[in-house]
Amino acid sequence: MKRRVSFHTLGCKLNFSESSTLARQFEEGGFERVGVNEPADICVINSCSVTEHADKKCRNIIRKLHRRNPGAIIAVTGCYAQLKPYEIAEIEGVDIVLGNNDKGDLYKRVLELGARSKAEVYSCDCEEISRFFAAFSTGDRTRSFLKVQDGCDYKCAYCTIHYARGSSRNMPIADLVEEAKQVAASGLKEIVITGINTGDFGRTTGEKFIDLLRALNEVEGIERYRISSIEPNLITDEIIEFCAASPKFQHHFHIPLQSGSDRILGLMRRRYTSAKYADRIEKVRSLMPDAFIGIDVITGFPGESEEDFQQTYDLLARLKPSFLHIFPFSERPGTPAVDMPDKVPSYISTQRVSRLEELCDELHAEFCAQGIGAEADVLFESTMRGGMMYGYTGNYIRVKAPYDKAVINRICRVKMLSMDENHDLLAEVIG
Repeated sequence: MKRRVSFHTLGCKLNFSESSTLARQFEEGGFERVGVNEPADICVINSCSVTEHADKKCRNIIRKLHRRNPGAIIAVTGCYAQLKPYEIAEIEGVDIVLGNNDKGDLYKRVLELGARSKAEVYSCDCEEISRFFAAFSTGDRTRSFLKVQDGCDYKCAYCTIHYARGSSRNMPIADLVEEAKQVAASGLKEIVITGINTGDFGRTTGEKFIDLLRALNEVEGIERYRISSIEPNLITDEIIEFCAASPKFQHHFHIPLQSGSDRILGLMRRRYTSAKYADRIEKVRSLMPDAFIGIDVITGFPGESEEDFQQTYDLLARLKPSFLHIFPFSERPGTPAVDMPDKVPSYISTQRVSRLEELCDELHAEFCAQGIGAEADVLFESTMRGGMMYGYTGNYIRVKAPYDKAVINRICRVKMLSMDENHDLLAEVIG
């Protein structure tokens, strides 16, 4: 009987691409990959540490897995493992803690694991995280996450990513094109280009992000690309103009803001002003009026006054993004923000989150409602819920239609008929 392995992935799209690559290594070695709720001989947790909540979630998963599979090997990797390896190693049931520098060696480490009285900790104390773990996802869903870049040099005042992921680095364009061809050969039609600071691509090789986009655009078999997230100071006119002109690159952008107050942006050590940010959004809209624009925003950063928050709210209300990803400030040990004065009480930060959530609901409903009565191309995914299948338009409106296995993983023409309470559009397939 094959040994069974499960993967539990927390956090960003980059982690999903890495987990999928690790899973392929196990499968090629003769293991059977099973679902997260099934019994397994080996349980791999690819952790996140962007907030204290993410750390807590990882600890809870470890304890739940140990209760459910007391004899299983539990291996923990990812950003939480990199930052607090010995905290994780003390949790009952953990056998291996592996930092990001050697994440690609996890399969080998599991095979080498012998009898032990405590968890083995690998590569978590290295001062410089410099290796690049090449990764892309296949088989997990209809789209693939292609990792093109890792690490970040920005060192924003609230963020531990530089310490968890190291400096900005990347693979050569030629190698990434070959990986995209492997994705196409697997039958997937859509690639999400992902990284920690995706637009900073080229630090290692001296190449440019725009040249990567042009090269990927030529890969046969891939019909859609999305850029997972890009910093406002890195989304150039050239990138925007290319995406507007390419039929493969979708009108879908995720551009973090964090604050609409220039004073708070300065304290955060961000690399743009609110005016520069607004200029980037306006440039996108001038060439792609239908573009989906997702925005990250943090409430309750130390020193954020009611006036600062109101500036953020007013800017967002004016820019009318399609969706907001809202985070209450989470103090991360070792970051400059820990020592900043004028901490914002958590109840005030929570109130501000609620106000932005209400705004998000209004803006997302308004954006999606624009599609009612229109036709669009939708890539349907394999999951069936309540007899319906779901997929996304190029500009990231979620669409549902009666399940039809024949159109799964196909880009189909649909007519969008009505919108439900979740802002999903009911559609009929017309081609």
